[in-house]
Amino acid sequence: MINNYSMSYNLLIETQDPDEFEYTLEEKKSGEQPRMYIEGPYLMADGVNRNNRRYSQEQMAKEVARYKSEMISKNRAMGELNHPTTADVDLERACHIVVDLYQKDDPSIWWGKSKILSTPTGKILESLIKDGVKNGVSSRALGKLEKGGDGVDNVTDMRLVAIDCVADPSYADAFVNGILENRTWICDQDGKFHPVYDQLQENLDTLPKKDLEKHVTTAVMDFLQKLKTI
Repeated sequence: MINNYSMSYNLLIETQDPDEFEYTLEEKKSGEQPRMYIEGPYLMADGVNRNNRRYSQEQMAKEVARYKSEMISKNRAMGELNHPTTADVDLERACHIVVDLYQKDDPSIWWGKSKILSTPTGKILESLIKDGVKNGVSSRALGKLEKGGDGVDNVTDMRLVAIDCVADPSYADAFVNGILENRTWICDQDGKFHPVYDQLQENLDTLPKKDLEKHVTTAVMDFLQKLKTI
């Protein structure tokens, strides 16, 4: 049934500057193959970012604590090589796993550390780094946007999905915003997100012109039926 949890969410992409990242090789035990790590600023709160959005420090801190408890501590905080077109993490595309999120002197910035995985995409990322390619990270989160009096979009009800690796953040930022941020999800009581609004739009865009009213009615009824099951 439809309830207070069934609210509209946007997929939000925020990219960090690759010039601030460090790449290290760490050997945990003697004779062990060294593993590569990425470390740098992963998340920013308070200030207005390049996407004209603002995350409150209080909300960011709360969400980081949840992500650390539910994802990082359980070795589930994987990220993909470049952003996908969904709000899920595809295990076949996982290239790194976040092992820590922490703060230094600036309370509005969360630094992160990731271990590059030995997956096919992880090997691609490691090879790119060794060949001198600058890689940054870009957070992928779901949240609501509320326009402030200063024209800035304030993010509420944020839920961090993943932190992905992008080879060219400035390009990836513009590209991903175009294909992802127009999509809308709703959240059910179990915390799962469903892109049903976009499915309705896709159905309406592909309806045949013959008996159009009948097809529109069917598409809308299917949409309402899906909402009842969430």
